Amino acid sequence: MESRLAVPGDGLRSSRLIRMTTVTDDHERKRPEDLLDRVADRASFIAFVNALAAEREHAEKIENANPESYIVDGALDWKNGDIPNFLYAALEYFTDGPLRDPIPDQPNWKMFADFLYCGKIIE
Repeated sequence: MESRLAVPGDGLRSSRLIRMTTVTDDHERKRPEDLLDRVADRASFIAFVNALAAEREHAEKIENANPESYIVDGALDWKNGDIPNFLYAALEYFTDGPLRDPIPDQPNWKMFADFLYCGKIIE
């Protein structure tokens, strides 16, 4: 299965498309958790987001096949299956706490990846 992600280009009307292939073979599937700590640049961030999106698609298939098993939490440890709840949970990344590292003043690719990953794991 192939999907496309629109990425803003240089002009207001132009955009570039990044092709993403959703892997259906579990042996080849990259887990977001395995890629998260490796995010350091644009390419590794895109690889992480591709893995996160592919995992969510796979989780939705599992949940749809067994809805009674996923009333509270989603498959594959997904806590938020819809966009609003995902984004509200991701915002927890910016909440101060005693065990949290300070958030850098200058955003970086790893910070964006951590923000999105919080949307998956925080209720």
